[in-house]
Amino acid sequence: MTKSLPDQPTPDAPEDDEPLDLRAGLAIVDAQRRAVRNATVDDRLLFAVWGAAWVVGYGARWWGATQDPGGPGEGVAAAVFGVCVVTALVVTLVHVLRATRGVRGVSRSTGAMYGWAWCLGFAAQGTIVGGLARAGADDVVITTAANGIALLVVGLLYLAGGALWQEKPLYALGAWILVMTVVTSLVGLPAGHLVMAAGGGGGLLVGALVATWRRRTA
Repeated sequence: MTKSLPDQPTPDAPEDDEPLDLRAGLAIVDAQRRAVRNATVDDRLLFAVWGAAWVVGYGARWWGATQDPGGPGEGVAAAVFGVCVVTALVVTLVHVLRATRGVRGVSRSTGAMYGWAWCLGFAAQGTIVGGLARAGADDVVITTAANGIALLVVGLLYLAGGALWQEKPLYALGAWILVMTVVTSLVGLPAGHLVMAAGGGGGLLVGALVATWRRRTA
């Protein structure tokens, strides 16, 4: 009868597996960090887009109102302003909805309602401005009201979006828009256009630079 051999100890796993597991773990951590970064509203983008839109758009309106009041130049300036603002709105909405989709339990219906709020807000703004025109308001009053109410809608909706998704950059952008809206209304036009270009747009561009510096030094 043969004797059974004693159980041999199981050899340890090769030491080469440990560095491999460490590298795999680090890769997972890096992937998670990238996912979190991609799922966050980028304050640099928002500040830069709106800063450029205001510098160019309001700068054009100020130039048109002072250099060619009532002429073709003022109409071209208004068109440039409209293109700048619409572009900034589209970029902001697309970026925010993509970044916050599925984050913190926000449902698709919430994003849809937020999008509809923009449509309703600007529909109300257009109706109010049209009512002022029918009531006999002069061009200065109509222009001031159209500009102020539109900025009020944008600022309040950015505040709401920042509170809804807990995004401080979006909330800060809304607050800055409201502050500049008040200043512009007090200064009047066409000087208000220059205030919005220099103070509003310039301030947002400075904010974009500060946000970039903070990310690099974090």
